[in-house]
Amino acid sequence: MKKIIIKKINNLDFYKVFKPQLTPKKMLELGVFGGAYFGLKTQEYPKSWFIKAKISKTFDVSLNRFKIESGLSREHWIKKGWIFKEDPLGWFQWYCRFSIGRRIPHIDEIQIKRWKNFNRHVKAIKKNCEEGDLQCRRRQRQAILQWAYDPFI
Repeated sequence: MKKIIIKKINNLDFYKVFKPQLTPKKMLELGVFGGAYFGLKTQEYPKSWFIKAKISKTFDVSLNRFKIESGLSREHWIKKGWIFKEDPLGWFQWYCRFSIGRRIPHIDEIQIKRWKNFNRHVKAIKKNCEEGDLQCRRRQRQAILQWAYDPFI
């Protein structure tokens, strides 16, 4: 008779891998989502996040750090099933709420895995650009910034 060994895995181990390089406050200051992610509905977040934030009621590419559009449309995100009722604006809304203490383990696990998988873009920049060349892969740099990775690699 074979002995079956069941390895118990802590279902909250995914929290240990989540080490974003940028806070929501820093991302907003650097310039993400054309400044229009929240519209101007920022009441649920700390006021300190918006003191130096680049925000706008409507999308303004000049507010993005790299002055370039980056990312997929909200419609695409919905079609792919990447929008959840808990965070109808998407990943960054989840990250902001996570940063101020909200925990929903089944949603957190999905979003942390998505964040971790986005690291492939960081690797592509490191592989294809000279260190410090911020003109290299600007669209990809804007994208990783919007996922809390440091675009100044």
